[in-house]
Amino acid sequence: MKYSRFEDLPVWQAAITLKLDVDTLCQHAQVHRRRNWIDQIDRASLSISNNIAEGFERGTTNELLMFLYIARGSAGEVRSMLHYLGRSIASLPRQSPKTSSEISDLRSQISNLISQCESVSRQIHGWANSLQNSDIKGPRHLTDQNKQAYHGRKQAEAFWEKNRQAVEAQQERRLQEQREEQQRRDDEATD
Repeated sequence: MKYSRFEDLPVWQAAITLKLDVDTLCQHAQVHRRRNWIDQIDRASLSISNNIAEGFERGTTNELLMFLYIARGSAGEVRSMLHYLGRSIASLPRQSPKTSSEISDLRSQISNLISQCESVSRQIHGWANSLQNSDIKGPRHLTDQNKQAYHGRKQAEAFWEKNRQAVEAQQERRLQEQREEQQRRDDEATD
């Protein structure tokens, strides 16, 4: 599928959802007092969607790739910070059943966010891999002549693929005719 706006990209939408969910986590009483941690995860989680958007708008495949790798690095940073928070929460004293329940809920929320980070990271990685194997340098480099050459190559590839399929189909028909002829001979020989 071809996207013309970064807002339509599923990976950008997933990154925004991750950011909103991180914001919700930061409202939790056990997290809210960790100001430096909140400041850092706030910047890192927003960096994911922002770098996807900036790379998409740049106009070259190389620049998009660079920003995708930065976004993926930010996803890793968020994941690392969530692991740290999970470990530090685990060491908190459980003073009451209510506190134990809150901490258990918080650990579950952290685990879900880590899974979201991994998903976003995998999506970015898959997209980056597909771009590295692309012969298009990006819209900024597509002159009319380049577009014509690209479309000409694609048409030629489609022609040769259709031709290959036709040859295979013809060979299969010949083999089938030969089998039928052999079967006819075998039937006549037995009569």
